[in-house]
Amino acid sequence: MSGTGKSALVHELRRRGCAAYDADEDGFSEPRAGGRWGWRAELVAELLARPPDRLLFFVGCSEEQVELPFDYRVLLTAPRSVLVQRLRTRTNNAYGRDSVELSQVLADRAEVERLRRRSADLVLTTTTPPAQVADVLLGHIAGLLD
Repeated sequence: MSGTGKSALVHELRRRGCAAYDADEDGFSEPRAGGRWGWRAELVAELLARPPDRLLFFVGCSEEQVELPFDYRVLLTAPRSVLVQRLRTRTNNAYGRDSVELSQVLADRAEVERLRRRSADLVLTTTTPPAQVADVLLGHIAGLLD
């Protein structure tokens, strides 16, 4: 969901030398009817099909994700009050600041997040700094690779 810290996590993973992509910032998303956005699924599939030379992180949320071959799915979540504060004060992306977009994000949080929890392999609450979220994520993945 918007405001959960996806972009901040991508930047932290990149800082640590990981291959990390943000669906919104890296050209994998496009506008859809009704003001919504969706993934360019063929581009995401191409990225996922590349032979891996290291762990690949792809961050985003879209209806198309259920059809793509992710090895592991992580849900980032934050309390409603944190999402509202982040969306109203962020400077790198205007989405979610106006009342219509904010209402949509909160409606998605109530409906879509519940569905995403069912398919998530790991749920991380992002109320701590991105470095700590990355520590937990990478520690969890390292445990899987052992």
